[in-house]
Amino acid sequence: MRNTPSGATFLGMDPLSDLLRVVRLDGAFFYAVEGADPWSVHALPARELPPRIMPNAEHLISYHILTSGHCYGGLFGEEQIELTAGDVIVFPHGDEHVMSSARGLRVGMDIHDAAPTPYPNTVSIGGAGPRTTSFVCGFLGCDLRPFNPLLAALPRRMHVRGMSSAWLAHFTRHLADEARLGRAGASAVLTRLAELMFIEVLRRYLEELGPGHTGWLAGLRDEMVSRVLALLHSRPGDPWTLESLAHAVASSRSNVAKRFTELVGQPPMHYLTQWRMQVAANLLTRSGAKVAAVGGEVGYDSEAAFSRAFKKATGVAPGAWRASRRAAAHASPA
Repeated sequence: MRNTPSGATFLGMDPLSDLLRVVRLDGAFFYAVEGADPWSVHALPARELPPRIMPNAEHLISYHILTSGHCYGGLFGEEQIELTAGDVIVFPHGDEHVMSSARGLRVGMDIHDAAPTPYPNTVSIGGAGPRTTSFVCGFLGCDLRPFNPLLAALPRRMHVRGMSSAWLAHFTRHLADEARLGRAGASAVLTRLAELMFIEVLRRYLEELGPGHTGWLAGLRDEMVSRVLALLHSRPGDPWTLESLAHAVASSRSNVAKRFTELVGQPPMHYLTQWRMQVAANLLTRSGAKVAAVGGEVGYDSEAAFSRAFKKATGVAPGAWRASRRAAAHASPA
């Protein structure tokens, strides 16, 4: 491994922002729903939807933002929770779930076996009475491979109560305007709106994370571990050792190894290897850099050494990875 020029590509010292960028938190699909009691909606596992919703996404995070009224939502087969206007419910792993006008209600259930019509068109569900409940359903795409430690650290369901009325009004207004007007860059703006919503949910979750929790997000709350993560993320091509990391964060090797492993779930150097592969995968997908140059960015002196490491992590050579991702990017929805 060699020391690459620090700051050439990775300038941030915010591990969460780095991670969301490198796992390609990208692409968004929204549709609006209005319900008249009684109603219920059954959402299939998101893994069954990418070919119709977002053909380029490896994984879909599904969520609902309640804009008016109240309803109940939860994982399929588990107890539902009550949602009121301004609440957001997120299913990070894209699990099968149910939304309904009353807890446990199963009437007129709509199965998402076809792609819904995107915003600003509205899906009407339920009875013939007044539409008393409205919500925005959305999907956000991201990578799972080679390495996405954030998803592994998140629960199957996340519920954030009471997003501010100002935030909610801003979100829905921009969502409607961008989707309706179809101006240049609308797709990028819609994706950023979904990202902002998801980041706000992550912030709330992180703030409410109690003591004793472990996982990648718990590592961000630990001063020393978060500094280690920031260094590894911002300078993945540096020839890091446990000793150099410990020196950089003014701690001992044993303390860095113990604390990082306890919270993040793996030793720092193992984490670095996986992070390098995710950074490399992102560069292969988004840039036209040669394989050797990509390897150099993440600390490998030779193309052969990088190719071996990448194939070990992903099962395919760097060139094959790039070709498959580019082919997927040009695929059309089914």
